[in-house]
Amino acid sequence: MLLWLKALHIIAVISWMAGLLYLPRLFVYHCEAEVGSKQSETFKVMEHRLLRYIMNPAMVVVWVTGPLLAWQQGMLYDRWLIAKFAFVIVLTGFHHALGYWRKDFLADRNGRSPGFYRAMNEVPTLAMIGIVVLVVVKPF
Repeated sequence: MLLWLKALHIIAVISWMAGLLYLPRLFVYHCEAEVGSKQSETFKVMEHRLLRYIMNPAMVVVWVTGPLLAWQQGMLYDRWLIAKFAFVIVLTGFHHALGYWRKDFLADRNGRSPGFYRAMNEVPTLAMIGIVVLVVVKPF
C-alpha cells in the first residue's frame, strides 16, 4: 500500500507543480490582452479551470498523502523533512496568492505587470529545487 501512496503523492506533486508553473505564465499573457476582449475572457476561463479542477485538488492530495507517508515511514521528525515542509508551506502560500491574483483578473482590476508575473514564475521553480535536493540528498 505504501508504494501506491507514494505514486499518488508523486502524481499530485507533478500536477500541482505544473499548475504553479503555468498559471503565472497565463497571467503574463492575460496582462497583454485587452480588458473585456474575447481573449481576456478566454484567459479567465482557463485560469479558473486550471486552479479549481487541477491545482486545488492536487494540492489537497499532496497535503494528505505527504504527511501520511512521513508518518507511515517514521520520518515525521527528520530535519530534512521539516525543511521540505517549509518549502511546501511556501508553495501553498504562493498557490493562495495565485488565487487572489486570479480574482483581480476576473474583476478586470489587475494592476500588476507582465514582468511581475514572470518574476513570480520563479518562486515554484526555486522551491522545487529545494524540495528535490532535500528529498534526494537528505543533507541533514
